[in-house]
Amino acid sequence: MKKLLVTTLLSAVALLPSCASAKEVRQEQTAVAGEQARPIAITHANILTASSPLIEDGTVVFANGRIVSVGKTVKVPGNAEIIDAEGRWVTPGLIDPHSHLGVYPTPLLPSNMDLNEKTGNNTAGISAEDAVWPQDPGFEKARRGGVTTLTILPGSTNLIAGKGVTLKNVEAATVKEMKFPNAPYFLKMACGENPIKIYGGAGKKPFTRMGVMSEFRKAWAKAREYKEKHEADPSAPVDLQLETMAKVLDGEIIPVVHCYRADEMAHLIDISHEYGFKIGAFHHATEAYKIAPLLKAEDIGVATWARRWGFKMEAYDASDATPGFLEDAGVKMALHSDNSILIQHMNTEAALALASARRAGYDFGYETAIKWITADPAELMGIADQTGTLEPGKMADIVLWSGDPFDVYSVADKVFIDGVSVVDDAETDEESSDFLAGQYGEEVQ
Repeated sequence: MKKLLVTTLLSAVALLPSCASAKEVRQEQTAVAGEQARPIAITHANILTASSPLIEDGTVVFANGRIVSVGKTVKVPGNAEIIDAEGRWVTPGLIDPHSHLGVYPTPLLPSNMDLNEKTGNNTAGISAEDAVWPQDPGFEKARRGGVTTLTILPGSTNLIAGKGVTLKNVEAATVKEMKFPNAPYFLKMACGENPIKIYGGAGKKPFTRMGVMSEFRKAWAKAREYKEKHEADPSAPVDLQLETMAKVLDGEIIPVVHCYRADEMAHLIDISHEYGFKIGAFHHATEAYKIAPLLKAEDIGVATWARRWGFKMEAYDASDATPGFLEDAGVKMALHSDNSILIQHMNTEAALALASARRAGYDFGYETAIKWITADPAELMGIADQTGTLEPGKMADIVLWSGDPFDVYSVADKVFIDGVSVVDDAETDEESSDFLAGQYGEEVQ
């Protein structure tokens, strides 16, 4: 009988690493893969920490779910489990700042239609957290690609679509058991063709890009008025839609914007100035290279692909060199998937971006490429103090690769989340979920 992926976790508070206290956790439950039984040392490894130069023939030690030490010469506890990497590569767990796993219809989950609440161009009061199905087989596929953390966002049908939530990629029965501790929420916004096609196509607002910006201004004017009213009278009635937007104005929720064209990004920056909020990042942003100095000056990051263009009009003027160009300009640059297949191959996505940057004349190395899928997304997601690099005190979210992580033939041999093994090359690679049993040629044995 194949192993089922559906696993109910115990209370997260009971399973928190010993170095964390309950006071550090905002939610009643938070993501854990289990308890790390004893210290583990991965030795004789090429280590990309995402915060320092490559460490050759190095060692990383982790215990109680946290990294203890990393370097060429480190002390290994006497009771540690030793994993000899034999020259293989170690990186932080990969991080995807833009995913729709658990809420989006895919070949593995064709009936899931929870991506967009198509009932109005402002649905700020909803949250992807309330729709995520943790048993989506895509989570396991992503784990096997080395992804340990990801943000699940609503889709881009609505101008203001709702909240996004950051998860640790652990097996769970409920989304609460996957929530990343102390991670901020996001407000997903979208401009351009998507909302125009859905609402304008139905004869509703917005019908044009002029209408898009007008509707944004109306929405943020209402939010600012609501915030001022509640500051004057805290007992005033609560509106969940405006409450979410007010938290953006207060800096508690990070707004991220689906936007392709440079001119529209500039318009959204103007609107953020008019109404007093700070944009965290533009997502997709295929023309971000055109306004790199503006993005740098505004301290706005970008989450994009290595090489996607031409799939709709507003994506025609993309450039493969965008990641390298933004990196060179000092813009915080992360790669994202936005796709249930691409999330399984974030390491090769980084390799493609690195190759394109080098062809464009930028002298970047592996230390830069690994940041694009670990440290930089962690920065954009507000969790860099906890994960994204291999540094003492941070979560032991670690990948041991079969070879060079930027080689198309390399796979994740071992994946650890909070120091607990969640993928092991020694285990069968025929695991399946109960959902997949009997589908696409899968059989229960």
